[in-house]
Amino acid sequence: MFLTISTTGTPERPATDLGFLLHKHPGRAQAFSTSHGTAHILYPEASAERCTAALLLEVDPVALVRRARGRSSGGAPDSALAQYVNDRPYAASSLVAVALSTVFKSALRGVCAAMPERAASPLPLRIEVPALPARGGPELVRRLFGPLGWDSVGAEPVVLDEQFPEWGDSRYVRLVLEGELRLADALRQLYVLLPVLDDAKHYWVAPDEVDKLLRAGEGWLADHPEQQLITSRYLSRRRGLTRQATERLELARLAESDDLEAEAVDNAVDETKDTEERPVPLAEQRRTAILDVLRAAGASTVLDLGCGQGRLVQELLKDIRFTAIAGVDVSVRALAIAARRLRLERLGERQSGRVTLVQGSLTYTDKRLAGYDAAVLSEVVEHIDLPRLPALEYAVFGSARPRTVIVTTPNVEYNVRWETLPAGHARHSDHRFEWNRKEFRDWAARVAERHGYDVVYMPVGDDDPEVGPPTQMAVFTLTPAESTAGRPAAGPHTGRAGTAGSPDAPPAPVSRTVTTQAMHGTEATNTPLVPAERGVHQ
Repeated sequence: MFLTISTTGTPERPATDLGFLLHKHPGRAQAFSTSHGTAHILYPEASAERCTAALLLEVDPVALVRRARGRSSGGAPDSALAQYVNDRPYAASSLVAVALSTVFKSALRGVCAAMPERAASPLPLRIEVPALPARGGPELVRRLFGPLGWDSVGAEPVVLDEQFPEWGDSRYVRLVLEGELRLADALRQLYVLLPVLDDAKHYWVAPDEVDKLLRAGEGWLADHPEQQLITSRYLSRRRGLTRQATERLELARLAESDDLEAEAVDNAVDETKDTEERPVPLAEQRRTAILDVLRAAGASTVLDLGCGQGRLVQELLKDIRFTAIAGVDVSVRALAIAARRLRLERLGERQSGRVTLVQGSLTYTDKRLAGYDAAVLSEVVEHIDLPRLPALEYAVFGSARPRTVIVTTPNVEYNVRWETLPAGHARHSDHRFEWNRKEFRDWAARVAERHGYDVVYMPVGDDDPEVGPPTQMAVFTLTPAESTAGRPAAGPHTGRAGTAGSPDAPPAPVSRTVTTQAMHGTEATNTPLVPAERGVHQ
């Protein structure tokens, strides 16, 4: 990647002053290590009449990929190769913007102790970028740089192949900017607009990018006619960050017009008092939606499959209509935490008789899980390897066969709305996959058809018109024909259906134990729940 900055001068004010302003000596070639390669600063020409500083960025694409953190999900099969075979070594992009901020940090701030008056004054500048990605073409380049005080904005399209002119132009342009501007202003414009024109960044856009944008855009971005486009692209189209930046830019504009500080304008809210409604966490919305479905289905005995630390079981215990609740998880440690959360050792006999915690693998059939009215798989299926998913389907829908099954799972399409989630990453490091809405519905339809269930779909959380809800939920109901065709005998914790006498008879008492199932599902033994210091967490 290559970029040059040139200026002209006179014997009284030589062009080599550019070396002072950039804090890089014209007589030396210097190299700076960056997180993605090596930045070289050199001067192809340095005289009193004309001086040119060149930034040559050697990108190491292998190191760049290896430094990426987390695991991607749902990428194309050739995405791994695409990380190495691309235009990074040749075309200016966010990599150059980061290099500018690294090697010209003081120049970007307009700081020069040796020549403060020169740093504060406009210079005759010529900036050239031989290969610049421009999604929007030369016209967009002129719309972005034209209002910023340049006398000339050249954006010459680069043809795909000079030997085959019929192929047309590429998405790259040769950028040449000429005019009299402060060097700091020119560098800050490049820092913002290079990644905007590329419409991509090589790093994760975190909330602190708003502060970087406003610092670099000070003095020109608030009044730019393409402010919305610049802000949106710079922040990778993250709506929350874009809205925050736009609001702060408008506040700065209003404050400047009234010759006030921004804090003096934005004083309508007493920050010592919490007057803002807090959003309901998605996990809480999910539990509420599940409880609503269970009540509507008339379920009284419920399996929480993959219960984890027992939050849903805790909510079920608060409603007396749920007479028997079983939490199942493969993790003994999670069950021990759930037991503490539920205060099993302190519950009265009647309450403790409503709940049991069972250790077991959901990919093996277990006769103890048969006969319940409803089963919940909340944020569970995505933790199962895809080749083992059919085993879970049979264990739940074919063997346990409750009348109602509720399945919730993340909607991968919504991930772009999470501002703290790096692009291409799953929501949890243990997720083996994340489905989009079509994939989830296709899977649910196949399961329903195979096992004799009807299925409906419900959104959980804000149902975004473009990407859908953050959580997708499927509610399976055993078809009437299947319900009367021989439902499995009720288990020991099934409430009305689990007793041999009257349907109103109370359920059999359940001891406060964690039931430990052999991993192959062939035997079951009861292991008393013991305090943590006696080794449950082991």
